[in-house]
Amino acid sequence: MTWLRHIPNAITFARIFAMIPLVWFMLEKNYEVSFYIAMVAGFSDLLDGFLAKRFGWEGWLGGILDPLADKFMMLCCFLVFAVQNIIPNWLLIVVLARDVVIVTGTTLYHFTVDKMQKTQPSLLSKTNTALQILLIVVVLAHYSIYQFNESILQGLIYLVTFFTVISGLHYVYLFFTHRKSFLQKQNTESE
Repeated sequence: MTWLRHIPNAITFARIFAMIPLVWFMLEKNYEVSFYIAMVAGFSDLLDGFLAKRFGWEGWLGGILDPLADKFMMLCCFLVFAVQNIIPNWLLIVVLARDVVIVTGTTLYHFTVDKMQKTQPSLLSKTNTALQILLIVVVLAHYSIYQFNESILQGLIYLVTFFTVISGLHYVYLFFTHRKSFLQKQNTESE
């Protein structure tokens, strides 16, 4: 029954492949079906995390795939929304820039300072991710099952922008703080 431990990863792979119909229906402007696919994807994210933690099925692959699947979904949705002029292009640029800064900083740190250990995302980062997902769900719902007031959408866009920028700057701060502390430790040990 050791194959059971692969269920969370299988769910994550299914979530990644679900982006194909999600993007297709979004491009076709069938936002209701897109909304339901996004909801199932969100539920699958909770399910695979619950199963992995509950039964001790957490592993290296799942630790990489799960956040990548989330990021892939968010970037796909933001890209389609920007192409369709549903969200401003600058929001897509801010979201992409934050991810590029984090990946670049992490890679630089890993290869020039010290090998990166698996770290937990910060509270700011978790809040940012939750708000980005909320924006996707609200926009899909707005164009399909429930029309929100435009001021709510605009407020959410600015809230997502704020947390995207702040969480990105927080990671830059952490990079330089960890780098400084690592170099001080190295200098102390070499004396």
